[in-house]
Amino acid sequence: MSDERDMAPAGESDQERLTRLANLLFQAARQGDVGLLREATEGGAPPDLTNQNGDSLVMLAAYHGHAEAVEVLLRAGAFADQINDRGQTPLSGATFKGYADVVETLLRFGADPAAGSPPPVSVAVLFGREDLLALFEARQRSRSEGDPRPGEPAG
Repeated sequence: MSDERDMAPAGESDQERLTRLANLLFQAARQGDVGLLREATEGGAPPDLTNQNGDSLVMLAAYHGHAEAVEVLLRAGAFADQINDRGQTPLSGATFKGYADVVETLLRFGADPAAGSPPPVSVAVLFGREDLLALFEARQRSRSEGDPRPGEPAG
């Protein structure tokens, strides 16, 4: 059985190995590879890892419609409202793409519909996503009624 070091190109530096690993994680987020993301974060990979554009693993998973991957990363400690270099949050990306399941997951973990530029609520209005606006309003109501902390399911 070979170990991972055997798969590394000869002469590869530590920095090159780390870059290769980061790229694997970015690809896993885009593809919704829950197993790899869970294993990596449980093994110490930072759940808030960002690429050259400031896109976090959560942003990549959210933008590509992978609610379960988003949840794995958030449970590992990723920040739901991490803003990329363009001022966008994962909730903005999921709203733009119309992924209601991802929006629901992000909201459950405390994502703010008013965060970022443009804010998700504005994106939903612009694209006529009444369904997502209703989710934003429901989350706001539940917070004001004292629902559990983000990420904790209601009893």
